[in-house]
Amino acid sequence: MSTMTEAVRSSATGGGRRPRAPRVRTTTKRAHSTYYWMIWPCVIAFALFHTVPMLVGVFFSFTNYAGYGDWNFVGISNYLNLFRDDRVWNAYGFTFLFAIAATILTNAISLAIAMGLNAKIKARNFFRGVYFVPYVLAMLVIGYVFQYLFTNSLPRLFPDIPLFADNILSNPDWAWLAIVALAVWQGCAFTIIIYLSGLQTIPSELYEAASLDGASSWRQFWAITFPLISAFFTINVVLSLKGYLQVFDPIVALTNGGPGTSTESVTMLIFKGGYAGGEFAYQTANAVIFFIVITVVSLLQFRVLQRREADA
Repeated sequence: MSTMTEAVRSSATGGGRRPRAPRVRTTTKRAHSTYYWMIWPCVIAFALFHTVPMLVGVFFSFTNYAGYGDWNFVGISNYLNLFRDDRVWNAYGFTFLFAIAATILTNAISLAIAMGLNAKIKARNFFRGVYFVPYVLAMLVIGYVFQYLFTNSLPRLFPDIPLFADNILSNPDWAWLAIVALAVWQGCAFTIIIYLSGLQTIPSELYEAASLDGASSWRQFWAITFPLISAFFTINVVLSLKGYLQVFDPIVALTNGGPGTSTESVTMLIFKGGYAGGEFAYQTANAVIFFIVITVVSLLQFRVLQRREADA
């Protein structure tokens, strides 16, 4: 009897030996190797086309290289000269003025449109597609269309308004408004989609309860809508400001930095001086400074806005 019981136990446990699972380990190793074979080409390509050129640019920022011919090391003189250059300061001033104005307008208009699209209106999906069309179109193509509107159509339609009658693009004090209008018109498309995604995560029961308590629409917005989409607001503000700080295409299409240098952004200055003005090393140093500025601004935005999310 005891012999039969031991035999049954032995057969149930595989003859007293522990079960082996070499196939599971082999499969795991294969999965890991496949994963690395997929990742490494991307890492190498990113390093070759992004990291290495960036490091080469940082290296040349400490030289007097003009983009051709011989060069010598000049230390940090390029960086010191940037702080003494009035044209650089004007470019930074215009860039931040433009970026702040465009960011505020883009987010305010996009949130208003997104709330309208999120409501129960007819042909809601149609209007969502219409509002996203500007994001698909090429900026230069849109820019030349807007240039025609500002130089020909608006002066004919509003001859009594001085801002439009004299061609706003030739006015050094107001030409930046035309660039803001173009950038906001296209930038709203992507921002609306982000806000719509956030608005659709809010339960409708919250608005019903607030309505029963007598809360007005404005009160519902500040007490329910805005706090619950604060994460989406953070994403939109950071992406908008970062993108507008690097503004280039709208300026090329509308004013090319003019009249004079009144609408010359930092990226436009780097392009003009570095590729056409024989200031390759000097403008590369400017690009390094600009990269640091954008990084610091983005990190500060994240810190301030995420702290506000936590408080909300």
